[in-house]
Amino acid sequence: MAKYGTQEWYDVYMEEINKSKAYEEAARTWEGDFYFITEKGGPVKEPIYGYVDLYHGKCRKAEVVTDPKKYSPEFIIVAAYPIWKRICLKQLDSTQALITKQSKLMTGSRGTLSKIMRYTKAANELTNITARIPTQWLD
Repeated sequence: MAKYGTQEWYDVYMEEINKSKAYEEAARTWEGDFYFITEKGGPVKEPIYGYVDLYHGKCRKAEVVTDPKKYSPEFIIVAAYPIWKRICLKQLDSTQALITKQSKLMTGSRGTLSKIMRYTKAANELTNITARIPTQWLD
């Protein structure tokens, strides 16, 4: 069981993404990368920066980053730990979290909101994948 927010968790996430035929189909034309940031608070003592590079239905890289300046991703999604946990457990839809401002989506220098909105099915598949990861939660 991988502990949330660790490199081990992101290694499993990448493996599961790359095994998913549903994600591969939904994201076959997607090219883009993300920071998934878990804000400091509660059991999270320092912000967790998870970097994920997605390309044509596959994950090329997934890692925990200690220097947020290491990458300049197209998209950044930020939420508190309890929100990420609910999203990962499929208790909260990721799109609903954005609409209700429980999470924040920001674009980097290359990202556009219109691009990401065309791939909601791919985003839902990523959430389905996180729900399959045996996770040791921090609380």
